[in-house]
Amino acid sequence: MGSTGFSWKLADHPKLPKNKLVAMIVLDGWGEASPDKYNCIHVAETPTMDSLKNGAPDHWRLVRAHGTAVGLPTEDDMGNSEVGHNALGAGRIFAQGAKLVDQALASGRIYEDEGFNYIKESFANNTLHLIGLMSDGGVHSRLDQLQLLLNGASERGAKKIRVHVLTDGRDVLDGSSVGFAETLEAELASLRSKGIDAQVASGGGRMYVTMDRYENDWEVVKRGWDAQVLGEAPHKFKSVVEAIKTLRQAPGANDQYLPPFVIVDDSGSPVGPVVDGDAVVTVNFRADRMTMLAQALEYEKFDKFDRVRVPKIRYAGMLQYDGELKLPNHYLVSPPLIDRTSGEYLVHNGVRTFACSETVKFGHVTFFWNGNRSGYFNSELEEYVEIPSDSGITFNVQPKMKALEIGEKTRDAILSGKFDQVRVNIPNGDMVGHTGDVEATVVACKAADEAVKMILDAVEQVGGIYVVTADHGNAEDMVKRNKKGEPILKDGEVQILTSHTLQPVPIAIGGPGLSAGVRFRKDVPSGGLANVAATVMNLHGFVAPEDYETTLIEVVD
Repeated sequence: MGSTGFSWKLADHPKLPKNKLVAMIVLDGWGEASPDKYNCIHVAETPTMDSLKNGAPDHWRLVRAHGTAVGLPTEDDMGNSEVGHNALGAGRIFAQGAKLVDQALASGRIYEDEGFNYIKESFANNTLHLIGLMSDGGVHSRLDQLQLLLNGASERGAKKIRVHVLTDGRDVLDGSSVGFAETLEAELASLRSKGIDAQVASGGGRMYVTMDRYENDWEVVKRGWDAQVLGEAPHKFKSVVEAIKTLRQAPGANDQYLPPFVIVDDSGSPVGPVVDGDAVVTVNFRADRMTMLAQALEYEKFDKFDRVRVPKIRYAGMLQYDGELKLPNHYLVSPPLIDRTSGEYLVHNGVRTFACSETVKFGHVTFFWNGNRSGYFNSELEEYVEIPSDSGITFNVQPKMKALEIGEKTRDAILSGKFDQVRVNIPNGDMVGHTGDVEATVVACKAADEAVKMILDAVEQVGGIYVVTADHGNAEDMVKRNKKGEPILKDGEVQILTSHTLQPVPIAIGGPGLSAGVRFRKDVPSGGLANVAATVMNLHGFVAPEDYETTLIEVVD
């Protein structure tokens, strides 16, 4: 206990026992929406999840997983796995990614902090490069933030600016990249009229160029490096709008997978390779799809691909993408400081914890759950298991992913008797949902349901308690809709939705260890993911800290 009187010790719950195993299951991308043929969860055979929904009415409800409930700026901001798991683990709502950047830009603080002053030293004699996703999707980046940064940097001495764009088509409609490129071009033209040498230097589709994650495929990052840093790509154009329009004409082309291109001058030379002395900023605020590029830009020792030429640069991220790795070392906006997460409290109170997922979501049940912190709180009480994800294929090819392996590992952990809490993420609904393949997503949802059953059967065997929830929506609505909620058609085809949604997500509690009289309260109607932590602490027999969002459950006699 420190001088502030702080203690990790949690008070015992007056009505709920300790020492019951609690299984915390997060279905990724599993929201609640009206049943129709584009609701893959509804179409899929999901007897386990159906039984939870149709079981005791006091043991199933919906919670909010988007917008202000998870720290995002507006109710139009869809949730995502990072902010979702932050909220689930932290038990409180912290200003997140986009919101942090918005605050820093609005106040001008971004230009006063260490990160900006570090890159600013390159402005007098060198180029400022901005690399990031060009869209208004708000999941990884926002175009308006890039525009503000362009103007802010030029007002503070940047004379030569090069933008390296990644087209989206995943968090926004496919094809919208042309409009975003036109907006960006107008902004750069305005800067040029003020004597700033500002232009787009390279580009490519986010899933094929740069934005891989969890070291799934370093070739994706290498394609970006070659175009952005070396100025080399198979396609060369005079302007970004021409580049995107031309590359989109290829059969089957879409924004997510456009090949890399560079912009060249009249002599055919690339207009913006990165050279010694330049400054580079990755403008995405979301970490997961920037950390691989960040390593390539930051690390002296690097063996993932041949960088060919490694310029001595000043590099900063929009935010720090990994607090434990201190990656990158310099960043424009400080991260939310998430302290005293539920996981850390429970470990301090002797709760032996097992966490498991496959590679693509392993960071979510560990790093993001634990407040953007890598590693164990206490390696003697915790075990984290990562199952390797399929690589080299899109997830709709193997839509079952590793759901059953996650189920088996978690079942074994429960039956071992070594743990008081198991927490897992089952990724299928989200990862396959992102491919836009409706049939595959139906298969994915069925597999996820089977994994849940495997875990619940083990909970039953040991007399434990389960909590089943989700981090945000995706698979429950796979079609773009108009204001009336009707599917949008284009050339007679429905417009498939690959992004997350604004839907609420279910939470269900149960199991033989759940005390009689436990039920969801009726007086927390707008409860969100951050309310889950206090709920889980209660089920472990503890009272949550006072500043946590309130529990969703009560005990009636």
